[in-house]
Amino acid sequence: MTTSPRRVVLKISGESFAAPGQLGIGPAQLTHIATEIAEASKLGVQIAVVCGGGNIIRGAALAQAGTIDQSTADYMGMLGTVINGVALKEALERQGVPARAMSAINLTAVTEPFIRLRAIRHLEKGRIVILAAGTGNPFFTTDTCASLRGIELGADCLLKATKVDGIYTADPKKHPDATRYEHLTYAKTIKDQLGVMDMTAMTMCMEHDLPVQVFDYQVAGNIARAVNGETLGTIVTST
Repeated sequence: MTTSPRRVVLKISGESFAAPGQLGIGPAQLTHIATEIAEASKLGVQIAVVCGGGNIIRGAALAQAGTIDQSTADYMGMLGTVINGVALKEALERQGVPARAMSAINLTAVTEPFIRLRAIRHLEKGRIVILAAGTGNPFFTTDTCASLRGIELGADCLLKATKVDGIYTADPKKHPDATRYEHLTYAKTIKDQLGVMDMTAMTMCMEHDLPVQVFDYQVAGNIARAVNGETLGTIVTST
């Protein structure tokens, strides 16, 4: 990417909030994410963050086991993202970074409701906007939420923070000879089912020409580099 994006949506998985192999929120992991986002906020780019909730509960797993109806399980997963979103807001505020948590589900005791123009106003005022509860609807992932919010908010790029340094030809943990793509098209990503995002999310990005950048958030400074428009990880665009 050659120019610095003015406004970005950063997607952080729920697992990023937990210590390796554990559930819940690890203080060290939360502090790391908040510190990295706080540093990125100094660059003057407007940042919205979409949180996953897999560290709290995986609704899809409950639904697949037949224990709970998928609609209900998905709503439970959305509540998990709210827990992460509120925690991240508090961690950012403690570092002196103004932040607002907005939820697609009405939870006014702990978050603001997501209203598009209000979210944009917060961004314009230099606040980090944390978007929780996914789209507010079952059967949609938080990746799809990130794509949707990126389009709604007029973001220049969707930054997907992961534990690997980009998109590979195969799972690098299972296939040591797998190679990393520096650039991909939406069409190839979908056709080859590379798994970086679900089909709905990637298709939305393709239809609205929203670039996707996949990178390793665990490396200190990488979130700031991605926010600043530096080329790292894998970039997915139309051509």
